[in-house]
Amino acid sequence: MLAPPDILTHLVEPGLVVLTGGPGSGRSTTLGRVSAGFAGPVLSGGGLAILCGTPALPLTRAVRARLPADDPALLAEAVRSRVAGGLLVLDDLQWADVVTLDALPLISAHVRVLVALRTPHRLPDGAEDRLRSAATAWLTVPALSVAEATDLAMATAPGLSGPEVAAVVARAGGLPLAVRALARSGGAGTRDDMAYVVAEAVADLTRPARTALAALGLLGRPAEPDLLGGGLAELTAADLVTVRDGAAAPTSPYVAEVAAGALDPTERRALHQRLAELTEGLEAARHLAAAGDPDAACERAQLAAEFADSAAARAEALLLAASLTTDPAVRTAAARAALTVGRPAAALAVAPADAVAVRAEAHLQSGDPRTALAVLDAEAGDEAASGLAEAGDRAAPGRTGPPGPTAPGGEDPDALRVRILATLAVDPSAAPALLTGLPATPDDPGLRAAVAAVAAHRGDHGWEYALASAATAAGASGDALSARWCAWQLVCTLVADGRLTQARDTARSAAAACAVEVAYSWQSRFVAIELWCAALSGTGLDDVARRAVELADRTLPAVARGYALSAAALAEADAGLTRSARSRLDGVSVPDSPVDWVAAEAAWLDGQPDLALAAGDTLGPLLPGLRRITAHWARLDGAGGTPPPDAPAGPPPVAETLAAWAGRPDRFTGAAQAWRAVAVREEVRCLLALGLLSADPAVAVPPLLAAEALATSSGMVLLAGRARVGLRRHAVRRDPRGPQSDGSLTQRERQVLELVAQGEPTRRIASVLGVSRETVETHIRAGMRKLGARTRTEAAARCLEVL
Repeated sequence: MLAPPDILTHLVEPGLVVLTGGPGSGRSTTLGRVSAGFAGPVLSGGGLAILCGTPALPLTRAVRARLPADDPALLAEAVRSRVAGGLLVLDDLQWADVVTLDALPLISAHVRVLVALRTPHRLPDGAEDRLRSAATAWLTVPALSVAEATDLAMATAPGLSGPEVAAVVARAGGLPLAVRALARSGGAGTRDDMAYVVAEAVADLTRPARTALAALGLLGRPAEPDLLGGGLAELTAADLVTVRDGAAAPTSPYVAEVAAGALDPTERRALHQRLAELTEGLEAARHLAAAGDPDAACERAQLAAEFADSAAARAEALLLAASLTTDPAVRTAAARAALTVGRPAAALAVAPADAVAVRAEAHLQSGDPRTALAVLDAEAGDEAASGLAEAGDRAAPGRTGPPGPTAPGGEDPDALRVRILATLAVDPSAAPALLTGLPATPDDPGLRAAVAAVAAHRGDHGWEYALASAATAAGASGDALSARWCAWQLVCTLVADGRLTQARDTARSAAAACAVEVAYSWQSRFVAIELWCAALSGTGLDDVARRAVELADRTLPAVARGYALSAAALAEADAGLTRSARSRLDGVSVPDSPVDWVAAEAAWLDGQPDLALAAGDTLGPLLPGLRRITAHWARLDGAGGTPPPDAPAGPPPVAETLAAWAGRPDRFTGAAQAWRAVAVREEVRCLLALGLLSADPAVAVPPLLAAEALATSSGMVLLAGRARVGLRRHAVRRDPRGPQSDGSLTQRERQVLELVAQGEPTRRIASVLGVSRETVETHIRAGMRKLGARTRTEAAARCLEVL
């Protein structure tokens, strides 16, 4: 059996130690023994099955404080400040939420973390791989030896004879829980099935104790002692339940689950009914549903929705209610609640057939505006056919043919709003016609948001105020969905106009607002586009790449994935890791995202200008302008093929840059100044163009020096290298590398930087090389110093050059 000293050797430095094992293997016991042997403060928590979706719950239970679950980095810092030099212990990681799982690698970079994970587990796809990459040690709780199992059986049941103890040990298979269960039952089990063995042991308890243990199994969480009744004392004496901090929890959740499974259907329903009386809200509704009372469960779930403390909790309650009834009003309300928190698939699953606007909205939110329009058109066609049949006898004398089409203003406001937004996505030129008959500021908040979106697309005077005020009005009226659409349209339009700083600030605020309501899907959209703005502006490339890669590893809406991947790839390409950037985008196709342009840009930076002329993006006007600028660079580097078609010049910096490329190189100075407050990387490219297109050293050298300095300070390795190449043409030698050494790297430094170049995070590098994270960071800093690099990404890129 693993001894605490064996585990503590892995906790000398900050890191993540994972203990795994099957049901009854002694994981929780081992955690307790390690905690008792640790010389310092221990903060213990863990996951809960019934609350597995509550963000950061295991961490909150451990530190006993409310945590910022919306920001992994801030969450990690909050936990680190409370744990400090102590030990963070988390049990039952298989029931941890996604936020906790994502935060653990960040937390373990600074503190000691010990977790227990049951196998098999219920972690999301890929979560185990990420944990393994972050772990400094992944330990499986071993089975008991024969001697250890014998001692345990004899201590559990001193009255057993020698042969009985041997039978227990043989039947237990080295699992401590099975040893105890069989020892208490006298070794009388007749099957080798672990569940049957545990069920037999549970059957030897008194009825109150069995009921209490089964109740814990059905609850899936610790419970107040009063809730469990008189059987708790027997369970505690039998070591099947422990009471800590005023809550009773099963020593092994598996035992409680088996106890619940041992109930016959009638007993199970009765116990669920009893638990429904003792619990509240959504938990009570779930028990009522399991008890076979769908009507009461539906009513309780709707009541829970009324008192929910977040939009996510309300959506969860209403979705449960919708699964228990065919009432179209309940199912429609559930679908709307799901859309509010960005769950279009769940909305489509419960929306009734006649909730046309809701189903169309779900398709629109899923990124499929054409289907949204098809749903609306099908409904309109049905209504038109019905109206025609009814109007046959009412037609005016001499009138032939069907009646005229319904005016847009006569359509259901929700349906009209979706139609406007979907049309704006599919055919923007047709969207203004849908506003016929509508006031400039409709009373309906959804329609007001749609009208403001059209104004933003056309660039009408005051469109920013129109969207912002529409968002405020929608929020004040309780229409969170329209408020989020307004915020999204505002951010997207600001990005399209090249106002990246405003877009980034707006996206950050919107993401924070979504986090309060646990609207993860919407939050991920705003975080992704915020990272895209940062990558496009060319600032903080290391941080952008790290955060974007972490975000892209999660389950995201398509539009969020497109922006996250684009941000990660552009940051990597600018920092010199073009191979990683291009592989990240290989085969990726996300409509209405910057993916296409970033792929072209990465190809150009990688020395393949022909691929930089590939077909283009639809987002505008900034991206089409950037694509034309990249095409000019590709043709300067000798690319063949057809350049992209001309398009409107776009924002002023784009227009100024394209004018300079059109035979006015003197305008590159003004273009560089125009880009200064927008995108550093484009400022660098304008300075480069001015220097590279001039044969006069007096004209070429100053902008090349400025481009080199700016690119170097921003971590844009390849653009800085291009500036140095241009300077060498004018006999100006610049080589800032190796100011403190000859630039030679040790073998381990090369290994570390090669892994950095492949996009591997510190935790994974430490796991691959079998060293601590601090050692990895030391090698990275040494490599940066030797190569004269300002960031780890730049050091990795220069390492590849050296190799």
